[in-house]
Amino acid sequence: MSFCIKKWFCVGILLVSSSSLLKAGQQTDSLSHLTFEQALGITRENSHVLKQYNFLHNQREQELKAARGLYLPSVSLTASYVAMSDDITLDLNPVKDAITPLYDALGNYGNFSGVAVPDGAGGMTTLSDNMSTAAVRGKLNEGLDEINAANWDQMVQKKQFGMISAGFSWALFTGGKISAANKVAQIKTREAEEIQQQKEGEILTELVERYYGSSLAYSVVRIREEVLQAMTNHLSDAQKMFDQGIIPKAQLLHAKVFQSQADRELKKSRRQLEIVNEALSNTMSLDQGVQIAPVSKLFYVPSIQSTEYFKNMARQNSPLLKQINSKKDLAHQKYRFEKSAYFPSLAAMGAYDIANKDLSPYMPDYTLGLGLKWTLFDGMARTRKVKAAGFLQNQVDEIQNKANADIETIIEKSHHEVLMDIEQLEELDTALEFAKEYLQVRQKAFSEGMSTSTELVDARLVLSKVKIERLETIYNYDVALARLLQYAGMHTDFVKYQLRADVEFESYSK
Repeated sequence: MSFCIKKWFCVGILLVSSSSLLKAGQQTDSLSHLTFEQALGITRENSHVLKQYNFLHNQREQELKAARGLYLPSVSLTASYVAMSDDITLDLNPVKDAITPLYDALGNYGNFSGVAVPDGAGGMTTLSDNMSTAAVRGKLNEGLDEINAANWDQMVQKKQFGMISAGFSWALFTGGKISAANKVAQIKTREAEEIQQQKEGEILTELVERYYGSSLAYSVVRIREEVLQAMTNHLSDAQKMFDQGIIPKAQLLHAKVFQSQADRELKKSRRQLEIVNEALSNTMSLDQGVQIAPVSKLFYVPSIQSTEYFKNMARQNSPLLKQINSKKDLAHQKYRFEKSAYFPSLAAMGAYDIANKDLSPYMPDYTLGLGLKWTLFDGMARTRKVKAAGFLQNQVDEIQNKANADIETIIEKSHHEVLMDIEQLEELDTALEFAKEYLQVRQKAFSEGMSTSTELVDARLVLSKVKIERLETIYNYDVALARLLQYAGMHTDFVKYQLRADVEFESYSK
């Protein structure tokens, strides 16, 4: 029961410390204990790189919606005011001059007959020739008066006028341009998702390098502190033995030299820890002065899946390979787009006069129509562009072949590194036991005056070297595993390896 209480108490502290890191400016020169999962969550929340590509994905989604709008008509409202140098008029005086003599001659000299008029009883009666001539001449003279009184210089359009109109245009057929544009927008949206996945994998690998690098650096500092303490104790013993005449001065000087060296190595390790912590803080996008104390230990599993397994996963899941597939699809759509130039474009259009001022009355209230454009010859530009798009497809094919080979090579390399680290750990486990036993023998022999200071110091340094090398090997294993999973498109599985039943955790403790 007490163990469970302590466990949940520790988890609560970790959650509080991780949430406080998310608040900018809340911590300065503070030490925050975080598990790898908590550090990963904070990194995903804060990372400027991930935010950048999240915005890219949002951008692509909006561009896709804009491309879908190409299928719909475009409606616009236009307002204009025009000022011309002169009014537009139509001079019809030549027409007047042409018909006036005819009216004048017929109205004065023309003879007419057979003019019918109502007889007052519901029927019609025919006038005599004299009366018919008089009646027609009268009408002709009235018409001549109207012609002379009319304005034969007509205003067609005033020099200043304004109008508000609504218009629309609707592309009915474009030869496949709109379809290709929508396909391109869809592919770019998918590509943005793949880039997000790629960057998440890269960020996770970087976090592994720096988080577990910090864990390694803390362990190295503790080892260096232990070595310094041992060297200091040894120097004190050597001083006493020298004062008693048991050992020569050379051995005392030897102890002083290596005690000083141990002090320098400790200071160097502490400085390296500061550098790694600063890099880790940068990866997590934290404020300066925030220091992370890793809680998750270095780990390894003694066996992993085969190289072929990771290659198959890469073929299915690798964001890099998926991006190249997207590039291939984009190249195909580029080819389709260029071929569409051979086809005509058909569009419907129209306009409606909503309001106007001083606009010519001869202008219609609305217009509707269809427009067709078909380029028959453009200097062979279309043909060259289609060929260029075909070469682009060939180029992407070669890029895909090279990328497949590169990914498989990286997976093989990382897989071999993981296996090599496992083999090294088996050897180092044996070496560690030998180094511990050798140090105990030398310590006992030195205290009995049967061994020199040099031999004891060498035994101490060998043990510390084996401890550090073992921790470094486990760290290299973690980094190689993260890189292997990244290129296999399995970066989200990294944490799962820490939960395996055969996992081994490691951190140095005295």
